[in-house]
Amino acid sequence: MGDYFLVINNGCFMNKCLGYMLFIGLLMLGGCATSSRSDEGIVRIPHPADKYETMNRKIFAFNVKMDRWFLKPVAQAYDWATPTFAKRGVRNFFSNLGEINNVVNDVLQGKAKQASNDTGRFLTNSTIGVFGLFDIANKIGLEKSDGEDFGQTFAKWGYADSNYIMLPFLGPTTVRDGVGLPLDYLANPVTYVKPSTTAYGLGVVDLVDTRAQILQAEELASGDLYVFVRDTYLKRREFLLNDGVVVDTFGEEDF
Repeated sequence: MGDYFLVINNGCFMNKCLGYMLFIGLLMLGGCATSSRSDEGIVRIPHPADKYETMNRKIFAFNVKMDRWFLKPVAQAYDWATPTFAKRGVRNFFSNLGEINNVVNDVLQGKAKQASNDTGRFLTNSTIGVFGLFDIANKIGLEKSDGEDFGQTFAKWGYADSNYIMLPFLGPTTVRDGVGLPLDYLANPVTYVKPSTTAYGLGVVDLVDTRAQILQAEELASGDLYVFVRDTYLKRREFLLNDGVVVDTFGEEDF
């Protein structure tokens, strides 16, 4: 059931992978149309946001195999061998680095209060929290937000609706959010770590830890796994784009 995950609840898994697999290309849109009937003869109701379902399913199947053969076994070994306190420190460290991207997008979206909160979190955890290993900010009332990225910023600026696409290795996104991924990559401090081998090493640790975090979540999957991942991703993105207010505003326009 669980061998399908190259996805995490808000799509941050894609951002974590981007710097190390950018060469695969972000917008492999092709000319694929949505199929209304599966190979088994089961009729599917087309999703208005999934115009590229035929292509997406093929890429999804590829991602499942890559995860099953490579990433998941490594994540399972890491999860088994690494003490809980160490895993918590790793997650806090990378989460703290992510506050920089949050602050940039807070400012671009005009969220002054959230920008102040996220800046405070970064400064507090980077100093008192020992380079982010400890989340001291949360203990003094600076709560962690759901996070911001350039896809959300583009939506705030008017690019509201976008078609769903599945990227090789990177997992689910939309056309709009895919365009924002390189900017998210540039806003990640790990991008500028020298030598590059150190940056790659940090990226691998982040990637494996992220995969380990969703090992238990796989049990929630049911039915058509492709549909489960797609619908879960789109609902989560809708939640983030509307700052917690879930509304169905998807239109037909895209490219």
